Amino acid sequence: MAAGSDVYVLGGYMTDFARNWTKENKHFSALMRESVLGALEKCDIAPEEIESAHVGNFAAELYCMQGHLGAFFTEAHPAFSGLPTARHEAACASGSIAILVASAEIEAGRYDLQAVVGIEQMKTVSAAEGGAFLGTAAWYEQEAEGIEFPFPKLFGKLGDEYDKRYGLKDEYLAEISKINYANAKLNPNAQTRTWYMNKEHALCRTDDNPSVGGRIRISDCSQVTDGAVTVFLASREYAEKYAKGMGKKLADIPRIKGWGHNTARLKFDDKVAESHHAEYVLPHVRSTLTSAWKRAGVSGPEDIDVIETHDCFTTSEYMAIDHFGITKPGESWKAVEEGWLEIDGKHPINPSGGLIGAGHPVGATGVRQLLDCYKQVVGEAGAFQVEGAKNAQTLNIGGTGTTSCSFVVGR
Repeated sequence: MAAGSDVYVLGGYMTDFARNWTKENKHFSALMRESVLGALEKCDIAPEEIESAHVGNFAAELYCMQGHLGAFFTEAHPAFSGLPTARHEAACASGSIAILVASAEIEAGRYDLQAVVGIEQMKTVSAAEGGAFLGTAAWYEQEAEGIEFPFPKLFGKLGDEYDKRYGLKDEYLAEISKINYANAKLNPNAQTRTWYMNKEHALCRTDDNPSVGGRIRISDCSQVTDGAVTVFLASREYAEKYAKGMGKKLADIPRIKGWGHNTARLKFDDKVAESHHAEYVLPHVRSTLTSAWKRAGVSGPEDIDVIETHDCFTTSEYMAIDHFGITKPGESWKAVEEGWLEIDGKHPINPSGGLIGAGHPVGATGVRQLLDCYKQVVGEAGAFQVEGAKNAQTLNIGGTGTTSCSFVVGR
């Protein structure tokens, strides 16, 4: 296994995830432009310094009738004309794949400064049509075609598998929902920052909180979101110059200490069948996390101060708790019950609000997670800052645990 990287994170910019760019009558190129220009201003980087760009996006061909998204980066600023760019897709892990490719190019010595943009404009279609589009992140003909809202049903099956193996009470999923909504109120860019949710409402079995897929109800779901996030990644050489110019030391600049990336079989039932005798329900998610620890030189969750995980549904966060090793397999409920997941808890998860609270513009989520981890370790997370955070870790999942990516970020 390759060692950790010398890829530095210089910061970035996140659009307001509560905005509806279709209602604003704005093309998604405007969404990308705001995130790119906002990141340049925030990080005090001249556009002429960018050497390459990578765009993470899931389904602009469906939502926006537009492919060739790497080329749209050149529309953000005249200085970008002629720049080498590319677009990357891995369902909800598209943004993380873009980060991985950009990191690899820096490690290969090809470029010293790269922009990574994660973007999705999803509010262009009805909920039913959007649900069908999201179904293409599974094996569409076998798992999604003709099924209303297929992904809630698939992640409902994840909860059913936990229930079958270990038992799972709805109250624990409701608590996860409550925490993420509460954290989102502290995040000025979170989609749900003005919404109402508490545990009692999440437990409601009324028309106010209908089932959309077995045990999955509205309160268990991440949001349909328009959003873009840009981060800048740099080589050690560039980071040293950048730090000096900003009046800082290189040690003040966070870097990607470790990463993990695995791809499991596409169909959920095949994953479950493979893990029948395994310690973890989704072993390839577990190995993604342990690979990131090994490359980062950390021993496990006790060395991680903040986690930004993929709570596309409350069941995916429940799964993440034991896969991160916070509890033994099947005992995620203990972390929920003991209050470990809170911002001031033993193992804070999703202080940003996560996908449920902050929002889930599919192609942008992995980049947003990296940016929020950067903010935590430099102490710039504002009201959702975890005190004393030194190491932060992401878990970004595409499909039903199919493509898993994780980054450990620290100084």
